[in-house]
Amino acid sequence: MSFSPSSTGLSERMSSVADAIGNTRDGSFAQLGTSFLTRLPAAPLNAPYVVGFSAEAARMLGFDPSIADDAAFAAYFCGNTTREWPSQALPYASVYSGHQFGVWAGQLGDGRALGLGEVEHGGARYELQLKGSGRTPYSRMGDGRAVLRSSIREFLCSEAMHHLGIPTTRALCVIGSDQPVRREEIETAAVVTRVAPSFVRFGHFEHFYSNDRVDALQALADHVIDRFFPQCREADDPYLALLGESVLRTADLIAQWQAVGFCHGVMNTDNMSILGVTIDYGPFGFVDGFDANHICNHSDTSGRYAYRMQPQIAYWNCFCLAQALLPLFGARYDEASRGERSVEDAQRVLEGFKDRFAPALEKRLRDKLGLATERAGDDALANKLLEIMHANRADFTLTFRHLARMSKHDASGDAPARDLFLDRAAFDLWANDYRARLSEETRDDTARREAMNRVNPKYVLRNHLAETAIRRAKEKDFSEVERLAAVLRRPFDEQPEYEAYAALPPDWAGSLEVSCSS
Repeated sequence: MSFSPSSTGLSERMSSVADAIGNTRDGSFAQLGTSFLTRLPAAPLNAPYVVGFSAEAARMLGFDPSIADDAAFAAYFCGNTTREWPSQALPYASVYSGHQFGVWAGQLGDGRALGLGEVEHGGARYELQLKGSGRTPYSRMGDGRAVLRSSIREFLCSEAMHHLGIPTTRALCVIGSDQPVRREEIETAAVVTRVAPSFVRFGHFEHFYSNDRVDALQALADHVIDRFFPQCREADDPYLALLGESVLRTADLIAQWQAVGFCHGVMNTDNMSILGVTIDYGPFGFVDGFDANHICNHSDTSGRYAYRMQPQIAYWNCFCLAQALLPLFGARYDEASRGERSVEDAQRVLEGFKDRFAPALEKRLRDKLGLATERAGDDALANKLLEIMHANRADFTLTFRHLARMSKHDASGDAPARDLFLDRAAFDLWANDYRARLSEETRDDTARREAMNRVNPKYVLRNHLAETAIRRAKEKDFSEVERLAAVLRRPFDEQPEYEAYAALPPDWAGSLEVSCSS
């Protein structure tokens, strides 16, 4: 059955929203019980106000976008009204564990996030989560709060990634407050309402494996299979099939990250989605001048999560997931051989990551180069481009976007891309090879250009663009958050009025740093 929190004191418009958000629905994560989560209200947030809002995300949930104008909207989506909810309908923080920077960290959990509930709309179910809503039993030494700068970054990037076609959590809104929060300096608090089909992480499975809770491990796996991968029930080993689904989705996700120059920054196992969606936008960044060793997280002193390392780390994380699921594998084997044969099965499934990732990335790079057919040497051509981009620190986004202007017949359209390289001779040698390859394609330049511009974005969330929006928001001017979000919802389109948002970053952008402290 479904139970919705009390809507007492809310307007009719917000009451309909509250009624739609239930967190005890059959089959929901919340129904797994107290071994998985703790119910508690959000901590009060003083005088909340709306900083950013996605009308598109609201429609996805079946909400009228006009709810953002309601006087009660900010109070509801920062969690202030939860103090009046009955105990059985309170939001919840889930427990999980994980490896952080390659080291087993033990028990973790939602230290500053609360699951508000679920919405069912358009044949889909979505979980809503408040990030920054106060301390929970899993906060450890943290204050449970998020700050304005990181919340704006998550809001913008969630929506930007969605429109790039990359699986991701969405963001409904950012609610701000003048309430102080201490980080390296005193900042102000904010809460992001993020949306996903599920927030189950690799770390959830690691938690129950590490505590020898096979019963809970199986209940969690059954929940994920029944909700998201029912086809796994038809496999000889449903739990091995679950691992396979997650491995392949993760491989696809990382290929998509690499293809747009996205760096996550904190690829801990507790930040990896079982569904293969991008979650936990902490320190992240899109590469500007291409550096294969780029580290977007100032806290990552060893470079573990550098751009070039992301595929390897994702595979390592999948290995951790396989280990956590190991007790569930091999039910069809006799007890004497079960352990050894289950390990062999898991290793075989893990190899699927490598089999999936390389072709997926190669396909995306061919598309980015405008190659409709596959030929021997395409991989070498793409890798050579990346090599000279790395050597010249050529802008990642603009290089691929400008390649569409080149012609298979002559060098008349080379200048926009060529000008991004200090070593023009190296680019010219590559361009000659590229033109020779294009001459083997049947599409004309116009058709190829259109196809390339559908996969090579012109607009991405560069750090300096986010920083400009954040600085204005700190002065209570939220117009740049709204404007930038609108630009990022059309990343592949020419938007002449926003040409400056596609320009090379200014010199001061090089001094920007993001870290785990937010």
